[in-house]
Amino acid sequence: MQRIRCLKSIWQLLKSGCEAGNFSPSTSRNYSHGQNPFGLLFDIDGVLVRGTTPIPAAKKCFKNLVDHRGKYKVPVVFVTNAGNCMRETKAEHLSHLLEVEVSPDQVVLSHSPLRMFKQFHDLCVLVSGQGPVEEVAHNLGFQDVVTIDMLREAYPVLDVVDHNRRPKDGIPPTKGLRQIDAVILFGEPIRWETNFQLIVDVLLTRGNPDNLWSSTHYPHIPVLACNMDILWMAEAKNPRFGHGMFLVALESLYKKITGCELKYEALIGKPSVVTYNYAELLVREQAGRLGWTTPVKRLYAIGDNPMADIYGANLYNRYLQASQRNRAQMNAKSGKVGVDSLAETFQDAPLRTQAEKGSTSGAYMAEDDLPEGCSSILVCTGVYSRDQQELPSDPTHTVTEKQIFHGHRDFHFDPSLMQPSFVVHDVKEAVELVFQQEGWPLE
Repeated sequence: MQRIRCLKSIWQLLKSGCEAGNFSPSTSRNYSHGQNPFGLLFDIDGVLVRGTTPIPAAKKCFKNLVDHRGKYKVPVVFVTNAGNCMRETKAEHLSHLLEVEVSPDQVVLSHSPLRMFKQFHDLCVLVSGQGPVEEVAHNLGFQDVVTIDMLREAYPVLDVVDHNRRPKDGIPPTKGLRQIDAVILFGEPIRWETNFQLIVDVLLTRGNPDNLWSSTHYPHIPVLACNMDILWMAEAKNPRFGHGMFLVALESLYKKITGCELKYEALIGKPSVVTYNYAELLVREQAGRLGWTTPVKRLYAIGDNPMADIYGANLYNRYLQASQRNRAQMNAKSGKVGVDSLAETFQDAPLRTQAEKGSTSGAYMAEDDLPEGCSSILVCTGVYSRDQQELPSDPTHTVTEKQIFHGHRDFHFDPSLMQPSFVVHDVKEAVELVFQQEGWPLE
């Protein structure tokens, strides 16, 4: 019940935020050229860019997605598992690369849904990652933030793997810090060994490194992790390690030391459903700015990573279908459906593991119509390549159990969720396909 109350309060907060946006919808859109309104969700790395280099098809694609005034023809949201910056910075970067205006309200970073996890905002949290992690945490609503560098400075003898970073002239005094209540893993750090050591110290001392390690401190203080990608695509010919690799190593270290599994309060970022729920909220807001009066009926998620982008979009599609079935059943019984029933259905879905359930603890539940579905489109310009033959050549054939599972340990593996709705060469072909499917003119 506490979680359901949280969902209801968050939805009210989000609604009030939308109303406070002070946007003025234009006149209602004329749908004569297409049957249903839709929205687009774009991954970034491997779809629009490779590292800092734009994929050529991306610029051409986005020139067709805006009108002569530079306004988007349909709602567009960028959903990335990157999280080492502010969304304002990412929006500015995308605007420069794609040569169209991208606003921060169109960007979902891996950590963006943490805005909705208000039950942690007043706790003292240790944050791990790189870039402006302290600023990011405060921007998300966290009031009391401790970084790895702050912890290392307060306890100078904890970080000793690098001999050059050890204290040189005797043992400096410990400054001490307030007790840490939770750990937030934003993304892969630069010095993995430092973060491994200090995070384990915090977990085994229940947030106070002045204490001795104890295996009795289990379950440990809450851990929330963003971005589960094992691999991602930059300029190199082959994929690079992502934050998911850091999580695998941290889990292994913790279990080797304690004999227990590292537990997560929530796993956030693709493929978690809460990330797509948050993206869908932004699609709604954009539809309102466009003056659309008909709810968005379908989302199309375009990505290059079968485990993150395709699995996540298909998992969200399954959630949408379950919500529709629940709504139909509730309408048949009582004539209405509300936040409580949607939240209960979301939590009781049998395919979800405990970590996946935790990842919905901050999710909002819409009081009105959710989209009818979310289609997944896989492009071949990033992590996935047709040459790898990781997917069947015939798209009507389902991925088998032989597929290597690159998803997170705590996510239920359903091979069918790795099967994309469509496979195309690049993002330009993907957008052309979507407009053709919906019967909308692109140019």
